[in-house]
Amino acid sequence: MNYILSIDQSTSGTKALVFDQSSRLVGRADIPHRQIIHDNGYVEHDGMEIYQNVIASTKKVLEQTGVSPDRISAVGISNQRETAIMWDSTTGLPVYNAVVWQCARGEGICRGLEAQNPAFPQTVREKTGLQLSPYFSAAKLSWIVQNVEGVREKMKAGKICASTIDGWLIWKLTGGHSFKTDYSNASRTQLFNIHTLEWDRELCRAFEIDPAALPQVCFSDSLFGETDFEGLFGKKVPIYAALGDSHAALFGQGCTESGTGKATYGTGSSVMIHVGDRPIASKKGLVSSIAWGMNQKVSYVLEGNINYTGAVIKWLVEDIGLISSSKESGKIAASIPSTDGVYLVPAFSGLGAPYWDSDCRAVLCGMNRTTKKAHIVRAAEESIAYQIADILSIVTEADKVPLKQLNCDGGPTRDSFLMQFQADMIRIPLAVPEIEELSGAGAAYAAGISAGLFDWDTILGHRKTTEFRPQMPLEQRNLIYDGWKRAVSSILTVK
Repeated sequence: MNYILSIDQSTSGTKALVFDQSSRLVGRADIPHRQIIHDNGYVEHDGMEIYQNVIASTKKVLEQTGVSPDRISAVGISNQRETAIMWDSTTGLPVYNAVVWQCARGEGICRGLEAQNPAFPQTVREKTGLQLSPYFSAAKLSWIVQNVEGVREKMKAGKICASTIDGWLIWKLTGGHSFKTDYSNASRTQLFNIHTLEWDRELCRAFEIDPAALPQVCFSDSLFGETDFEGLFGKKVPIYAALGDSHAALFGQGCTESGTGKATYGTGSSVMIHVGDRPIASKKGLVSSIAWGMNQKVSYVLEGNINYTGAVIKWLVEDIGLISSSKESGKIAASIPSTDGVYLVPAFSGLGAPYWDSDCRAVLCGMNRTTKKAHIVRAAEESIAYQIADILSIVTEADKVPLKQLNCDGGPTRDSFLMQFQADMIRIPLAVPEIEELSGAGAAYAAGISAGLFDWDTILGHRKTTEFRPQMPLEQRNLIYDGWKRAVSSILTVK
């Protein structure tokens, strides 16, 4: 029996997953990493800690499953997107912590570029499909160049590598022999032209990034290099796939045709709709990205990104201590018939799609003397579904992309209250697959197909899903959704 090893490097931790040659999940091992949050709201990760956790989680999953390293035929990688890191190519050490996708420290850089050239946001949009925003990697890398001593000089000397997390891991796993990324990750940097499929020199110059410091961009099912995981394996195995985690989840859901789509529920959320082999410029607030490059063909998506979804429930647990475990939230929410007019808009670091307002801040509104814990918990749960509904309303109404079903993945999909409320808000069925680890699965599927271990018929042959259909009366749905829209409007600084 041969196996695929999948590394799913997410915002909160690293998973190592083993899939057999029939594409079934055999086992997984998780190791969390520190969330380095500064008093000014900056969010960072330790790049070396993440890499060490890749090695440690791989060792752990092999021990747990009893799979010999000799039976691993290929490796696939999925990674948190937009998070940016720079390292010294001579020492192999990061010059600074990785700047996490949630971190808005690049806002001043984006504003400065727009002030210098009011047409710059439109240039960015036309070339990359993205809004000019600190959410993406370019301003994060630019911040490191501008604020970390010696980086600018090292870059001029050709001693700096700059990438998203996949490029960092591939470089480390291959001992510095391979410095590559894939089309999906490159398309999220705001430095990559999604039409010419090249690093854009004009954008790189604006953000002060030398294109020579960026990785080679490859098809997502390419050979990215070989690794023995720091001697853990007796031989080197090929890395046959790399995908941004949300793109990997789209692939894992089987959304390979135009008009299919999914929502990934994690720390934040990505709503992604496959639109075919040509990009679509959204009319309102969504971005165009590359889904992946496979079989020598590039596919595109429309996407909306949300900063706080699962993280809202984590906030209830860890920051304000309202509940003791995230597993309680759905049960508490379901214990009352409504929020009684209470809304939580979780704009802790601004709002992403479709609002793109980095300056607005969170609000909990509509409370009265009878408001209890359950109302606030339910408002937090409902805020997740409302944000997804905001994005899908743009896709279906403004961009005219039909969607008959939303495929859902991520830990919060085990919350039946949330999933039913989500179906009620978007008015189409949800399909939740039996396997939870869709990002890791997508990377494994891509690697397994590339390695010739299995094909789509094998993958789809044993998939099982749970369906949630809309139940709430339309009038009631519209009433509470209108209340959400009013709550959002009350905090927006971009009108």
